Amino acid sequence: MSQSRLYQSVAAEIVALIEKGEFPPGARLPGERALAERLGVSRVTVREAEIALEAQGLITIKTGSGVYVKARSTSAAGALPDVSAFDLTAARAVIESEAAAMAASRITSEEIATLEGLIAAMVDPTASDDATGEADRQFHLAIARIAGNPVVEHCIKLIWRMRNELPRVKRVYANVCHDDNDVRNDEHTAILDALRQRDPAAARTAMRNHFQRLFESMLEATESEALAEIRRRTQQDRERFKAATGL
Repeated sequence: MSQSRLYQSVAAEIVALIEKGEFPPGARLPGERALAERLGVSRVTVREAEIALEAQGLITIKTGSGVYVKARSTSAAGALPDVSAFDLTAARAVIESEAAAMAASRITSEEIATLEGLIAAMVDPTASDDATGEADRQFHLAIARIAGNPVVEHCIKLIWRMRNELPRVKRVYANVCHDDNDVRNDEHTAILDALRQRDPAAARTAMRNHFQRLFESMLEATESEALAEIRRRTQQDRERFKAATGL
């Protein structure tokens, strides 16, 4: 396993320990050396995993004090659950894919025209980022509405609230979506083509492919962010060492 993938595996093991209750909210994690010995990896790998988990909002690294598990609160942001962008995207892949399949069996010519207009708004080179983002939201909400199930529609509306109102989720989506407009537009077109053909299986697959690619892009962005943070902290350690030793 490559070093970049190894720290992800270690991060997943730490999350599993947290979710089992071994390290409850507010608890201090064992030191790097202890965790490295327990998990059979190097201290550097543990450090990379902890930085990735801090970026996801699961732990807090306090210099000179230790690493602490953060409490997950549901009281902030209008009682929205404190979820990660990865949790949200995984849920979207399941729920919105089925909504697309349901919509394919019910969609009308007028509704297809509405979706065509929303895609046109997303690809408009003169439109602002806010305008294209709103067209994106309306595209997904329209499919949820066309699916014809009020529970599904409500769930997808709630998903979009979490996507736009939870700060750390919004930040991850913004980082990824800023550079993937062309790919995202092609994916939306593929979804619309399947809906136009009234093909539930193709609509489900097209929507699922959209979120699978998005999930992979998030992983890559998170890895890059974590590695940049490691380099920054390493440089700080080097400068502190030089200041203390006079070298």
